[in-house]
Amino acid sequence: MKIAVAALLGALVGLEREWGGHPAGVRTNMVIAISSCLFTILSIEGFPLRGSAQDTARVAAGIVTGVGFLGAGVVLRSGRHILGLTTAATIWLVAAIGMAVGTGLYFLATFTTVVSTILVVLLAPLSHRLEQRARDPQKMHQDAQKNGAERMDAEDEKRRGMD
Repeated sequence: MKIAVAALLGALVGLEREWGGHPAGVRTNMVIAISSCLFTILSIEGFPLRGSAQDTARVAAGIVTGVGFLGAGVVLRSGRHILGLTTAATIWLVAAIGMAVGTGLYFLATFTTVVSTILVVLLAPLSHRLEQRARDPQKMHQDAQKNGAERMDAEDEKRRGMD
């Protein structure tokens, strides 16, 4: 049951990535969620706590480190621009979702999947607009001049209306 839920939640995140034409789509996110879930189940069930000699949290730390390494592989730097950060963060997120499912925290995993996917989708247009403006300093300057002129026109109209 846990593996199936992890696969479903990983697929939902992967659908958003694939739909947007980004790397690490449905299959990759499913595999990350499933494997994180499985490692978490194994750390709890396969190595139960007995005294102070065993620590199941070490497997969780290993997942976080390993997935961080995987995510680093999708980050590219081109001049002043860095690409793939959202994909890397998504890989890390899906691992955490798989771990949450592995510990039986279904609501937390589902809530995190829904909220993060909605935020990534809703904030994408704003992010793209800000990136475009940052890449074109001339356009930023023109926009600032235009906004200043519009503000002055509005203030002039307001003053004329008060006279």
